[in-house]
Amino acid sequence: MTERRQVLAVIGAGPAGLAAALAAAARGVRVVLVDSAAEPGGQFYRQPAPGLGARRPQALHHQWRTWERLRDGLATHLAAGRVTYVSDHHVWCVERDSGRFAVLALLGPEQREPASVRADGVVLATGGYEKVWPFPGWTLPGVITAGGAQAMLKGGLTLPGRTVVVAGTGPLLLPVATGLAAAGARVAALVESAAPTTLVRRSAHPREAVRVARALAAHPGKLAEAGGYAAQLLRHRIPVRVRRAVVEAHGRDRLESVTVAVLGPDGRPVPGTAQRLDCDTLAVGHGLLPHTDLADGLGCRLDGAGVHVDDEQRTDVPGVWAAGEATGIGGAALSLAEGHIAGRSAAARLNGAAPDPRSWASAARSRTRLRTFFAELDRAYAAPVRWAENVPDATVVCRCEEVTAGAVREAVGSLGAGDLRTVKLLTRAGMGWCQGRMCEPGVAGVAGCDLTPGRRPLARPVPLGVLAAPPPPDAGTSP
Repeated sequence: MTERRQVLAVIGAGPAGLAAALAAAARGVRVVLVDSAAEPGGQFYRQPAPGLGARRPQALHHQWRTWERLRDGLATHLAAGRVTYVSDHHVWCVERDSGRFAVLALLGPEQREPASVRADGVVLATGGYEKVWPFPGWTLPGVITAGGAQAMLKGGLTLPGRTVVVAGTGPLLLPVATGLAAAGARVAALVESAAPTTLVRRSAHPREAVRVARALAAHPGKLAEAGGYAAQLLRHRIPVRVRRAVVEAHGRDRLESVTVAVLGPDGRPVPGTAQRLDCDTLAVGHGLLPHTDLADGLGCRLDGAGVHVDDEQRTDVPGVWAAGEATGIGGAALSLAEGHIAGRSAAARLNGAAPDPRSWASAARSRTRLRTFFAELDRAYAAPVRWAENVPDATVVCRCEEVTAGAVREAVGSLGAGDLRTVKLLTRAGMGWCQGRMCEPGVAGVAGCDLTPGRRPLARPVPLGVLAAPPPPDAGTSP
């Protein structure tokens, strides 16, 4: 009787998931790669829909050769039967059942039909999601996230508008602004609440200056990449406004303009500095947060906002690894390194062998350097400390339930709410369709509460019929 091959479910087909799947498949483990999109690549390597007939998709990406290597490697493993790619599967829960894992998902755009994948181990490569601080007018049509604008361009070859303001904070704003401009949009301004001198100002102490200099010098490619974006900003004549923020969006039926103001050292808008910019689209984002719903449901320990992992990318739940943005925001290169390590570790342990860390020493060194680098970026792109004070009471902070900042403040000041869960129970903020993914950071900031993710057994809304029905057949492999 042939011994059953061990099965590894990799959830998420972005850089981390692809790297983990390729590493594990090359070492004798059968891999089921589960993703909510129709095509692999994740947000970073998002590809145009095949029906659009894009002639030069590489024009929308950098690191295209890395994508080609991942794509071709996946194709080789698919053809050999070592990897099964399961697309359009929206995972809502991962359960441990009789020593194995059941990955439960909903199929297709409507997310009503159930599916499941059975596996001996799981790699969580669930990525991250955007964080947007609320401000007056942010619910107007025409106000979208920076990543949403990029997804429209990469996946649909569509411009979100003709005249765009790109605003917020973080490195993502650079490729969004330059990508939109290269595709034909007029980018009226790039509005960044941080400033290029932030790292220098925060490094006044000699020891700190040395630490920052080492972190930056370890990645000359990143500095060259930043220089490339600066050149594109000049080429497309995009005005760059630093230490500024969008304080209000204006319009009747849709966005017509935004007001931008200079931020003082205390994070408050400086009186008399407001400037109005005409635009039909505002692409706004204030960084990313790790997707930890599935990890939290499994009982994995969180370390700050991300999933806690050891040097092998293992969580504290046996048989579960995590890699990429789920463990902390750090970009595609860090995700690739972590995914490679997770895939190698999972393959060895599922095959009953002790992993040899020397086999991924290069990836581990890259992981260390990149984590240090992005820790410095996090400090540089920190949100203005008093942004919540600038949100008027009438501003909606939870779109789904139409909860205002005033209602949140009343729950804290008059009703005694002292944590995010109590605020949610008293106001319904975060009880809507998005389950707080869009509004929780803003609600927590206005409430003055810590952003502590609440454990959810379900990572997304699920029809009652799916919960009541018998378990669906295995979509990825036979038991």
